Amino acid sequence: MDSERRLGLSSATALVVANMVGTGVFTTSGLLIADLGSAWLVLLVWVLGGAVALLGALCYGALARHIPESGGEYVFLSRTLHPALGYLAGWVSLLVGFAVPLGALAFAFGQYMSALGGVASASPRLTGTVIILFAAAVHAVSLTAGARAQAIAVAVELVVIALFTGFGMGQLVHEGLHNVAAPGRVAGLGVALVIVSYSYQGWNAAVYVGGEVAQPKRNLPRALVLGTVLVTVLYLGLNAVFVLGAPASLLAGKVDVGRIAALVLGGPRLAKLVSGLIAFVLAICVSSLAMAGPQVAARMAADGFLPRALAVRPGRPPRVALLAQTVIAIVALWTAAFASLLTYVGFTLSLMTAATVLGLVWERHKRGPALEVPGWPWVPALFLVFVIGATGFTVAERPRESLVGLATLAVGLLAYWLQRRK
Repeated sequence: MDSERRLGLSSATALVVANMVGTGVFTTSGLLIADLGSAWLVLLVWVLGGAVALLGALCYGALARHIPESGGEYVFLSRTLHPALGYLAGWVSLLVGFAVPLGALAFAFGQYMSALGGVASASPRLTGTVIILFAAAVHAVSLTAGARAQAIAVAVELVVIALFTGFGMGQLVHEGLHNVAAPGRVAGLGVALVIVSYSYQGWNAAVYVGGEVAQPKRNLPRALVLGTVLVTVLYLGLNAVFVLGAPASLLAGKVDVGRIAALVLGGPRLAKLVSGLIAFVLAICVSSLAMAGPQVAARMAADGFLPRALAVRPGRPPRVALLAQTVIAIVALWTAAFASLLTYVGFTLSLMTAATVLGLVWERHKRGPALEVPGWPWVPALFLVFVIGATGFTVAERPRESLVGLATLAVGLLAYWLQRRK
């Protein structure tokens, strides 16, 4: 059986990193320093985010070994707690995992493009709309367009992070640090952790390779640990350059923190270079979401959980689902602030990951030690404390985004009930 598994420890670790490294790392710290006021608290949140991702990855790894099927939360929750929660996970994945983040990515792309000048300096929302429509058009024509480009983008992104972090650290040694004595607001840590969770999304996607990993009981947990630690170190180094390399007054509330830090550390030429590279990575990520989301919708429609119009014949692009996702993404892009989008996405997805880990706890309670869970019971307990605590703070501090997230879940449950009645 193991001879059929093609991925060793190094390959599995690389997949973990590729799934985790995203765009939030280039856009989030400006929002965090506006909320927290302290560079050290911002860096603490990035460390905590990595720790929570590691705890969650270990829990999902245990579930993946116990239920070695594709489908992620959709399958995990259906098998461990209730099919309604599995349906809800699929519903959230479509809307909050793909469509709304697509709008957030497009806005970030527009922000970084505006720094390049010329035609690119148009409104970030207008530029974002163009990239969403372009990606939709590409994937409406071909099923395979963009798949290789995504892999290239991840490699470029890692190189950008490593090179810019090395350069920035050198500049910090010569130029000194900013924001080291600024007073902080500890009360904002809960909401900040939810926002940062958006940047660490992908630790849960990593367990989908479990069926391909050789000696999974040994290699999968190690790959999850190594990959998450590596990404946490990369994130921490890059964001240290951001929040310690430029004054808080320039960073606070801004999305394009990479450009601002590059401008302070290396001047306009470096700022344009970094902006262009980050915009390229963001564009490829937009393409990736535009490609993946409609496939999930088409599959759920084929299973009878969404309108049949969203289904697709084998070998054809899911054009109706792609159109629906594109409309939702553009609406999110034009109607919500970037910080609100990140909070909404982080809050809603955090609730679903917490539900999934609760399902693991319930399965462990039923099956006992036969279900191996690393660090039982402390690993799942600590994960739930962090996630539930952070979402509780979010309800208190950001009630509007929290209510929208809860309303999304309520509509999903209503849709499940109507589907069952049909």
